[in-house]
Amino acid sequence: MTEPSGETAPEAAEPTEDLREEAGEPPAPAASEGPESAGGPETAEEPDTGGKPDAPEEPGAAEEPGAAEESGSRTVTAEEPKPSEGPDGRTATAEGAEAAEEPGSAEESGDRVAAGEGAGGAGDAGGPEVSEAQAELAAQRELRARIEARKAEKSGPVVSGTKLSGTAADLLAAVRAVEGGAASGSAFYEAPEPAPRPAVETAPATTVRPPAPERPAAPAPGTTAAVREVLVAGGAPEALAGRVAAVLGEGAAPALREDPWQLLAVPGVRPEQADGFARALLGPACGPGDPRRTIALTVWLLERAALQGHTALEVQAVRAGLAGHAVPDPEQAVETAVSEGAVLLFQEEETAEEPDGDKDVEEAPAAEREPAAPVLLGLDRYALAEESLADGLARLVRTAKAEVWEGGELERAAGAHGLVLHTGGEAARAEPVALAAAARERGLRTLVAVHADTRLEKDAVTVAALLSGAAGPGRDEDGAFALDLLVVLDAPQLDVETGAMLVESLPDGCRLVLSGDPEVLGAPGAGRVFADVLASRVCPRIASRVPDPGPLGELVSGIGVGELNQVEAPGKEVVIVPVRDAGEAVHRTVQLVADSVPRALGVPSEQTQVVTVGHGGSAGTRALNAALKQRLNPGPGRFGGYDPGDRVAYAPAPGHTVTGTVLSADAEGLRLRCGRDELLVPRDRVESALRHGWALTAHQAAGARWPAVVVVLPGDAAGGLSRPWVYTAFGRAERHLSVVHGVDQALPRAVAEGVAPERTTRLRPLLEALLAAGGEEGAA
Repeated sequence: MTEPSGETAPEAAEPTEDLREEAGEPPAPAASEGPESAGGPETAEEPDTGGKPDAPEEPGAAEEPGAAEESGSRTVTAEEPKPSEGPDGRTATAEGAEAAEEPGSAEESGDRVAAGEGAGGAGDAGGPEVSEAQAELAAQRELRARIEARKAEKSGPVVSGTKLSGTAADLLAAVRAVEGGAASGSAFYEAPEPAPRPAVETAPATTVRPPAPERPAAPAPGTTAAVREVLVAGGAPEALAGRVAAVLGEGAAPALREDPWQLLAVPGVRPEQADGFARALLGPACGPGDPRRTIALTVWLLERAALQGHTALEVQAVRAGLAGHAVPDPEQAVETAVSEGAVLLFQEEETAEEPDGDKDVEEAPAAEREPAAPVLLGLDRYALAEESLADGLARLVRTAKAEVWEGGELERAAGAHGLVLHTGGEAARAEPVALAAAARERGLRTLVAVHADTRLEKDAVTVAALLSGAAGPGRDEDGAFALDLLVVLDAPQLDVETGAMLVESLPDGCRLVLSGDPEVLGAPGAGRVFADVLASRVCPRIASRVPDPGPLGELVSGIGVGELNQVEAPGKEVVIVPVRDAGEAVHRTVQLVADSVPRALGVPSEQTQVVTVGHGGSAGTRALNAALKQRLNPGPGRFGGYDPGDRVAYAPAPGHTVTGTVLSADAEGLRLRCGRDELLVPRDRVESALRHGWALTAHQAAGARWPAVVVVLPGDAAGGLSRPWVYTAFGRAERHLSVVHGVDQALPRAVAEGVAPERTTRLRPLLEALLAAGGEEGAA
């Protein structure tokens, strides 16, 4: 399978180099990249691959020693990239190369603004407006409260969160009050959500395709001007004004003067930058142990952990992260953050059976006792989502009426249970699709939802379109979908907030089937819904026995069990292309896409997708897209760096990427063809939300498939490889896979040993507490 290329993987770069772009220290743009180098739709990707976007590898490792001491003299300014960095300003060898640049389009845009770029845009014009998708999510959160109220009127909420006591219990009560609308969320430190759209009116239970929602107005000019004055006084770029006003709201200016570390709530601002800003405003009155600083840092660490997929962190990890930022008393800092309501404290109750009065058992040595459940810290938004998701899944399990459905194993389980899990590879997708067809024949209101528009089955919709109301059934007067059965394919791509909104929108008695391949990269957002529900063992789990066919199926199946096998490929289904360096990798990739694959296999270039480890580096998506555009669709980029016919990746919201082609441009923005739909990208969103799409990262490609795929593995990509990454990248190909191979033995080593780290989440214990009894029956 692999051929040595004679190239060894360099050592990973220091974490601080990986964080340069997030810090608002922009890369030096390559001349060939044009506007694309300024940003694009980068998704908040799976931490299990060895690195989540720009979140701390460990909370305490985000800074070099002494960074906090130097921060007093620093302000929020840009730095030039170091000579060892690639054209995008960050080192290509950093561990988790792809994830280091995957914070989502909004994150990357914020990084550039924090660096003072685009001063004539975000800063002077009042800052970037909230995207349509983000506005829709805000409206969905409002709808969540109405759904919960409806459930409460019927039978009262499913009790959860009862394992807390003292301050944590009080905080959770406050969180529930916010969710129910009885209290304002301003009591919490976390940066407020974008201003919501007007409430979404409920629609009759029919398919609806409403027009694009109105986007909320930008902050008032007076607010932006006042914030600009404060930023200038603290030595920060004026271009930050609009974004700060959007995040902190109308009272942003006085809030910043009182607590300068609130600047950390703005995406792209780093602690040392906020420290410099605070010192300029407060002088000697501030110090590393200032409670305002420690609270902001605690929240910041948890926000960055969420970018790695964690919904919570162990308290020891947070303390270590605070110590890494020169907080003198991390333990006291955590206590202060909890008491002020900035973060929540959790510890799940032990479920071990009590001994029957046996003193010998009670006095067992400490080494033989079960370890106590870890104490976790989390942000209220993810705590709410996990609690709500667990409650919603429990509601579906308890309200579904058991029926006898004739058919296969999956069909029988779906008839008898309200929640069913289905696992399998690509070929196994036919089983839940067949289940949906059979349910329609029974007269049930049934829908299939998928992750990416490139894989729409007949009558299927994407999860994003379903939640936004752009596709699928309308909502009834209670805000629930008119459905009896929902089948979700690509379920591993569900993050906890999306999963919560989806489940909350299902009516009592509705059946939910979650189907997917547990070996692929997980959700781009926080949480691991599918893996946690699988691990909780609270519902039937049907494992498909249908193998993926052909050489590609054999290759990918072997990777799933840790083996990189040589496979016979008489039809050139798998081709290995060894390269010596990144330059040769780019050259061979362009040759494959533009000439070799179309000529030898008859797959046109527009149906061939390039997948690589990261956006940066000399063979990352930026470099590859520049070379592929020059060969496949050369042009001046007269529409914000794009021309009609360009392949693009569009991020309507952080963590959600759709691929398409540029159709045209007008005064409103760029018009794209994405799957079945035509989309408009507003002019002010082109730079931040759009990227050329001939080359994607594996995280962006997850959930989609193409007839031919070229996977590019230059030597400096070795640190970003893991078994889930390789499994996902190789598994995107339907007919042909070319591997441009320059990582030598790093590839088989990643497949054999590269098990990605676990995400820290709370969904599994919550589900086990709610549905501990009877979850095993029917499991396969």
